[in-house]
Amino acid sequence: MAVKRVVDVLGAGVGLVLLSPLLLVLAAAVIIDTGRPVLFRQVRLGRGLQEFRVLKFRTMKLDSAPDMHMEYIAKLATGQGDEEGLKKLTADPRVTAVGRFLRKTSLDELPQLVNVFLGNMSLVGPRPALDYELQYYADAHYERFAVKPGMTGLWQVSGRNQLGFTEMLDLDAEYARSSTFVTDVKILVKTPGAALSGAA
Repeated sequence: MAVKRVVDVLGAGVGLVLLSPLLLVLAAAVIIDTGRPVLFRQVRLGRGLQEFRVLKFRTMKLDSAPDMHMEYIAKLATGQGDEEGLKKLTADPRVTAVGRFLRKTSLDELPQLVNVFLGNMSLVGPRPALDYELQYYADAHYERFAVKPGMTGLWQVSGRNQLGFTEMLDLDAEYARSSTFVTDVKILVKTPGAALSGAA
């Protein structure tokens, strides 16, 4: 755990420094498109079901309600959705023009490097959970809360667009049970390719 934390701090710190020009450009794009605020803060559940505020670039119009996403998750979790797998809602009418690009490329998640640096998240781990998803969990899925959520993870590099909600939870629980430093390195190496292919 100590090694993982050192890697997280160094990785997030270096990432924030190296990516700072890109972060500034993306922040400016959000402001030009729909104004402030630049960041979207949302309560998620982390290790031990502890609440924290995840940071993302804002991709939706101001004062957008979560109803559509809640309905989307409900359909996926109960097998009623038309989508093949769990995807970001780029076609959501609440999403801004810049937001669609950010979501498609996963660049909206770069501010989570701050979450990693602060210790709320890890570079690698399960997807940060929303409280309204818990009603669809099987008992085994709660194992995912034994570790910190991550910016990327086993699900993201395993073809997330083709995997359903339950399969995502299964992979997150599997990661929490058996992850090692080598596992994390493999996932980090695969993440850029998965993001470019649209799988992450």
